[in-house]
Amino acid sequence: MSSSPGKHASSSTGGQFAIPEPSFAERACTLIHSGRIAMLSSHSRKQPGFPFGSMMPYALDKVGRPVFLISTMAMHTQNLQADPRASLFVTEPDPKGDPLGAARVTLIGNVLRIPEADLAEARSVYLARYPDSTHWVDFDDFFFYRMDVVDIYFVGGFGVMGWVAAPEYSRAHPDPLIDHKIDIMHHMNANHKDALILLAKRFADVAAQDAEMISVDRLGFHLRLKTQDGIRGARIAFLREVADPMETREVFVEMVRLARQG
Repeated sequence: MSSSPGKHASSSTGGQFAIPEPSFAERACTLIHSGRIAMLSSHSRKQPGFPFGSMMPYALDKVGRPVFLISTMAMHTQNLQADPRASLFVTEPDPKGDPLGAARVTLIGNVLRIPEADLAEARSVYLARYPDSTHWVDFDDFFFYRMDVVDIYFVGGFGVMGWVAAPEYSRAHPDPLIDHKIDIMHHMNANHKDALILLAKRFADVAAQDAEMISVDRLGFHLRLKTQDGIRGARIAFLREVADPMETREVFVEMVRLARQG
């Protein structure tokens, strides 16, 4: 079962329409693409029934399946050879505030040796992400493995969670701002605090003394707001979907202009 919201969610709470957000599938895909190191849990051979955790670099193939380069000497490889069922846990890098409020995703699937026909693609995507691996990729005891994803569980923060069906995940694409969001947030927080406070009042009806952008995607952004009643969050939708930093800047300028007009 998938409990991800649609691209433009339309459910309402307390008479207020939900603010459009990317689906859970897209958010999970984006988080997986932004990560580099994950926690791989395999089934322990030494202690049957217990999970065995390993820190694991990974790359992704064209449908989002994690690709690993692992040695037969490693305990996790020996575990996977005995039982391929595993999970891969990825969390948002450098979360602000409480780490339990950060986004994270768990992929569940079978981790198996990559067949000969797919080795060229696996080698290409892995070495593109980890070029230093050229020093050991051809060692006799190293092989490429891949997780065939069976199910996904996404947590977007407090109270935001749900299962994502594997086919939905494989069809999803990472958010187009994935490689620019840190720069966008830094720019807005460092140079446009007054504009963020103005946008919170105009588009979220929240009077704030301070505002910080904590997330941005193609459909909108999240703010952490300091108000006279304490800290609260707000999601604000863009006037239209954006695809790159230039379009994002244009929409912000337009929204600030509207806010100043009242």
